[in-house]
Amino acid sequence: MSETYRFAAGSAPMLVSIPHAGTGVPDDIAARFTDTAKSLPDTDWHVDRLYDFLDELGVSVIAATQSRYVVDLNRPPDGRSLYPGANNTGLCPTTTFDEAPIYCDGAAPDAAEIAARRAAFWQPYHQRLEAELAAIHARHGIAVLWDAHSIRSQVPRFFEGRLPDLNFGTGGGTSADPALMERLEDVAAGAAVYSAVSNGRFKGGAITRTYGNPAMGCHAVQLELSQITYMDEDPPYGFREDLAAGVRLPLRRLLEAALVWAKERAGA
Repeated sequence: MSETYRFAAGSAPMLVSIPHAGTGVPDDIAARFTDTAKSLPDTDWHVDRLYDFLDELGVSVIAATQSRYVVDLNRPPDGRSLYPGANNTGLCPTTTFDEAPIYCDGAAPDAAEIAARRAAFWQPYHQRLEAELAAIHARHGIAVLWDAHSIRSQVPRFFEGRLPDLNFGTGGGTSADPALMERLEDVAAGAAVYSAVSNGRFKGGAITRTYGNPAMGCHAVQLELSQITYMDEDPPYGFREDLAAGVRLPLRRLLEAALVWAKERAGA
């Protein structure tokens, strides 16, 4: 089996997690996909390429190599709903965001296969993520987790109309210090060409809610970025450097602001 994630260690008090940009699918799973699913339409396309400045900031990075259709790293391991009462996708999703089937008839994973995928793909990612956050906190006395995502600007299954460009999630304010979010919101407000909202439709998934613990010095923020800001949203999902060049500047400023805040907090 190929590696389930890529990891690069940094020296700053931040870990960037990219759980949904992977496009790997084991052959035995891909063989059961519908033609629609084989194109992996719900990938967080090119997020790793968009954040091409992370090495310059000295942050640690963990990025999944496997598709969210194999297992969704941003879902609880027991499969419970992130948003009770709302339309959700699960730990091993069986429908696309457009509610088309991912698997051919009768080929969806059963409970035993889901458990095996959780052990093979979900657990290694989370074990490394948790270990790196602990190491960062031990070195700096504080750790910031930035969970980097993207999604099509219009997905009627999950929200009405067009999604704001920058969607911050902190578990409804529980996973990061409000002072950190104030810094981030100030940066977003300065990039007036891009709309922004905090804890709107996307309040942060399992990663943000699990590892964000401000009382213990770990602050987690999810950013769900509208894909219309940097790419073509229709197949073949091309990266648009002309668009990306614009949104990279506020993205970098957001992470820089978070790092400044963390270093100030650590030194207080």
